[in-house]
Amino acid sequence: MALTINIYYTGSNGNARKFAEEMKASGLVEKIRAEKGNLRYDYFLPMDDPETVLLIDGWESREALDLHHKSQMMKEIAALREKYHLKMRVQKFAEI
Repeated sequence: MALTINIYYTGSNGNARKFAEEMKASGLVEKIRAEKGNLRYDYFLPMDDPETVLLIDGWESREALDLHHKSQMMKEIAALREKYHLKMRVQKFAEI
């Protein structure tokens, strides 16, 4: 069963956008997209909230997502989130 995760990263002073830019520039985005089971990993900028970035993250299965969560990349993402002082709001959708 495929999963789609929406993660809203919110900060101040443009930090959410800086976070997404560093994720891409560091190569983390491409590494995550190359993980087995990843279907999608895309950032979007909401038009009505300049301090938020939306990540739409898709996985083939819960198992693939669990493996991603156990990867070294998650530690790197958490460090960047802390660096930019971001808050997260997460929504998960499962294909039926």
